[in-house]
Amino acid sequence: MSPKHNGPSEEKKKKKKEWNAAKYITRTKAINYLQVSPTTFRKLCILKGIFPRVPKKKFEGNHKTYYSMKDVTFLAHEPLLEKLRQRRSQEKKVNKAKARKNKELAERLLNRMPTYKLDRLILERYPTFVDALRDLDDCLTMVHLFASLPAVEGEHIQVKRIHNCCRLSHEWQAYISRTHSLRKTFISVKGIYYQAEVQGQKITWLTPHALQQVLTDDVDFNIMLTFLEFYETLLGFVNFKLYHSINVKYPPILDPRLEALAAELYALFRYVATGSARKPSESQSIASIEEKKDTKDSDETMDTGVKESNLRLAQLQHQLPSNEPGALMQLLEDSNNDDDDVDQDTMECKTLFKNLKFFLSREVPREALLFIIPAFGGVVSWEGEGAPFEETDDDIAYQIVDRPTQGHKFLSRNYVQPQWVFDCINARIILPADAYMVGMVPPPHLSPFVDDEAEGYMPEYAQTIKQLQAAAKKNVMPLPDLDNQDLADPQNLLAEGVMDRSQANEAAEERRKLQLLEKQYHDELKMEMSGITYSATLSDKKSENIGSEEMQHKDEVMVPVPTEKDDEDDRAKLYMSRKKRGLYEAIEISNQRKKDKVALLKERKRKAAASKSG
Repeated sequence: MSPKHNGPSEEKKKKKKEWNAAKYITRTKAINYLQVSPTTFRKLCILKGIFPRVPKKKFEGNHKTYYSMKDVTFLAHEPLLEKLRQRRSQEKKVNKAKARKNKELAERLLNRMPTYKLDRLILERYPTFVDALRDLDDCLTMVHLFASLPAVEGEHIQVKRIHNCCRLSHEWQAYISRTHSLRKTFISVKGIYYQAEVQGQKITWLTPHALQQVLTDDVDFNIMLTFLEFYETLLGFVNFKLYHSINVKYPPILDPRLEALAAELYALFRYVATGSARKPSESQSIASIEEKKDTKDSDETMDTGVKESNLRLAQLQHQLPSNEPGALMQLLEDSNNDDDDVDQDTMECKTLFKNLKFFLSREVPREALLFIIPAFGGVVSWEGEGAPFEETDDDIAYQIVDRPTQGHKFLSRNYVQPQWVFDCINARIILPADAYMVGMVPPPHLSPFVDDEAEGYMPEYAQTIKQLQAAAKKNVMPLPDLDNQDLADPQNLLAEGVMDRSQANEAAEERRKLQLLEKQYHDELKMEMSGITYSATLSDKKSENIGSEEMQHKDEVMVPVPTEKDDEDDRAKLYMSRKKRGLYEAIEISNQRKKDKVALLKERKRKAAASKSG
């Protein structure tokens, strides 16, 4: 019997199937190829940054998860894979010893557990420092989340991991506050959003509210802890680089007394301010001298340099008592005098709360305010041990309280709610404190991440803030239909103090009348050029006045008449490809939703105003 030969179509199908299978591989086959458990494969993919792919044709069904064969081949040659296999084997030995109730052997095996480092993976995934900064949003959010979890033994998370997250988050906040890099902040239901600008990169992260967190069994903490393991290493490297960029030794040496009082962030502020007071020229001269020395004396030179720096740090810390904030401000001013190349945005943030003292009551979120107030140039204290100054200090300008009534009040300071600080930061001006007094309902807290002009709707309080910003800069908002012309505006003269308010109102009324007369004169000239008679204009005006009220009610009901532009858009759609037509229709749907949202907000605003007036 002759051998059976496949036809050309069958060979073609076989080659196509082999090509698809060679480019992608399913998750089950990848685990069998690497000879690891699903947990180890998932951990290795998270650490290496490998994600599932979506092939054009899923040759084994839509219910499968596919990976690139090239990524799986790289994983097969990963040195970390061997370490994970050794740890898996050691864990099996520990479980076997525990099953035999041999506690000594189990403890001995746990102490000899193979260890690994992720330093090389950080360098592989982020070749430059800017790449690491761009991928820092999720890292900071995850670290701040675990820093707020309860440090209880026997729970899902180890206590040392939570303490490490607290340390890393405080180090990051201390750097942002010291360099005045914070730009925006917003309080939401999820937590507090922050946005900072570091080396030209905008970094946004979310911190949970200071409430008691409850760990549930619905969340798989093993996956989150794998991400956290990588993010801890990444944030440690980023903090190391940032601290050395401002000439501060890392890791920081904190005051043990402040650490015991749970004031780590304030201790870091003191450490960063003390360490950055050293000029960069001194460190460069020391480095050049050490490079000229022989290799034999290099170790001794480094030891002596470390001892001298520690001695100098100790002397500076002794020169800076914890209850004298003036010394801290002096060190900050001395260290900031060398920053000549800062941009305008940083200067605004640096001087917003300059020479202002704040005091925090015990009911306000201390960690958030202790972070953002020094980031904008203010000095802050709180109620409790380790505070820089007491509540009875006469130089306190604002006291932050969050209670319905305040018993004892100092007449020399303002008592405001915490929202006032956040709104001042977003507006970049000192807002009037009358609307934020104790016991009052504060104004709406507007998000700085929303562009009102792009959305097509600007709230009333946003308009008020815009007017206050213009008044603070001694600029007047441009009048409608006049662009940016400034023809001796009386409001400018009023802001500059040339005339009083009554004279400015009279001048503004005269200016408005002149503008109306000028507009009427131009309209009459246009009608005369077009040949329209005066009687026709009078009849048109009467008909307009009669039907104006009816048209206001019928605007929403009338069906829009198609225009030439609509016809051109319809014709252009015919020549579009299916993909471009779908994108265009998606853009139109998005714009229509935005218009509907603006209309709904205006309707709610109208109803609220009607209910108040009624």
